[in-house]
Amino acid sequence: MHRGGRGFGHGHGRGFGGRHRDDDEGRGPRRRMFDSGELRLVLLKLIADEPRHGYDLIRQIEELTSGAYAPSPGVIYPTLTLLGDMGQIEAQQSDGAKKLFAITPEGQVELDASKDVVDALIARLTAFGEERQRTDSASVRRAMGNLKQVLLNRLGQRDLDDATLHAVVALIDEAAQKIERL
Repeated sequence: MHRGGRGFGHGHGRGFGGRHRDDDEGRGPRRRMFDSGELRLVLLKLIADEPRHGYDLIRQIEELTSGAYAPSPGVIYPTLTLLGDMGQIEAQQSDGAKKLFAITPEGQVELDASKDVVDALIARLTAFGEERQRTDSASVRRAMGNLKQVLLNRLGQRDLDDATLHAVVALIDEAAQKIERL
C-alpha cells in the first residue's frame, strides 16, 4: 500500500486527495518531491534519528507529509543500497528478515556537512503535510466535486448561450474573490 502526494513528487503517491500522477487531470507535470541527492539526505537524517527498516522510512516520510506523499520501495531501497555502498549506513542485526539500517561515522560527517540542506528538506516535507491538512478536508473536496459536476453538466448542454456562459464565469470569479477575502 503506497500513499503519497499530489503537489510534487514521483513515486507512488497520493496527493491532496487522490493518487499522484505526473499529469494530474491534464494540468501538467508536477515538481518532483526530491531533487537529485535530496532523498539520500532525508533518509540519512531519519536513520541518524534512530535505526530504521526500509518500510519504516517510507512510513516516516508519509507521516512528515501527513499522508500526502510516500516514496515507493522502488525508490527507497536503491537509495539505501547507495548509502550503504557509500559507507554512510550499515545494516545491523535485526529480528526477522528485515534489515535495520544505522548511520556510520562517515554518514554522520555527511549529515553534519549538509545540516542546512537537511533542515530545509525536513521543513519542506512538514510544510507540505501542513498544506495538505489545510486543503484536504472532506467538506472542501465534496464542495469542489459538486461544483465540478454541476459545471460539466451545465456547460455540456447544447442550448448554452454566451450570456449564460458569462454568468457562470462571473459566479465562479465572485466565489473565488469572496473566498480570497475570508
